[in-house]
Amino acid sequence: MTDHDFDIVARTLYGEARGEYAKIGISAFIAVANVIANRLTSSKKYGFTYADVCLKPRQFSCWNASDPNRILIQEETLEAEPLFRLTKTVAQKVMFGLWPDLTKGSEHYHALSCKPYWAKETKLRLQLGNHLFYKLD
Repeated sequence: MTDHDFDIVARTLYGEARGEYAKIGISAFIAVANVIANRLTSSKKYGFTYADVCLKPRQFSCWNASDPNRILIQEETLEAEPLFRLTKTVAQKVMFGLWPDLTKGSEHYHALSCKPYWAKETKLRLQLGNHLFYKLD
């Protein structure tokens, strides 16, 4: 794991789950970090590093070119944001295996507001706030 991996995971957590943090707290960040870690360990189709997994096209919407979060998470000034500093802590704890997998092995999730073609009810492992988590692989 590199500093680049920690930084990209933290930015992904911030871009994907900061809206959920106000509702359900730190578990919103932990669950998304769990998905990233599970993807890295379950299959190399997602990438060979944490940064690869996060930056793989069309996997985490905050990195999509058309997503307004992308500009925000790429800002250097994000470092001063207290909530971003929390995502850095979460990233480190999950990446080092110090915190549990709240998602029960999930490597996919989506917001309740959408229903992707791959979302199979039989593969659902957890609902946490407005996110549903699935173990598909």
